[in-house]
Amino acid sequence: MKRQDAEARGRRGEWVAAWWLRLHGWSIVQQRAKLRMGEVDLIARRGNVIAFVEVKTRSKAADLDFAIDPYKLRRVVAAAQALAPRLITADEETRIDVILIAPWAWPRHLINVWTG
Repeated sequence: MKRQDAEARGRRGEWVAAWWLRLHGWSIVQQRAKLRMGEVDLIARRGNVIAFVEVKTRSKAADLDFAIDPYKLRRVVAAAQALAPRLITADEETRIDVILIAPWAWPRHLINVWTG
């Protein structure tokens, strides 16, 4: 039952993150892009920027500081690199963002977290 609860909490967090992005002028291109090498929770576009977004949801805001690690980011980057050729035109820039979600707290949007 714990795994199902965590999955449901994660899906709710992705829904909140998608609406947060929409309220800030982004359009959602795709949700939950799963590939062999990794997964991207949200792909969003605003102007000439495409953001591959990892969403982390925790039951306590204090746990968000430890929610993302280099291993998970590498998997997001690998999936983004595989998806990019079919989503991005030559004049668009890409970045990897993270949105952190916890109850009773505003979402935290970390911009361009990967430089590699």
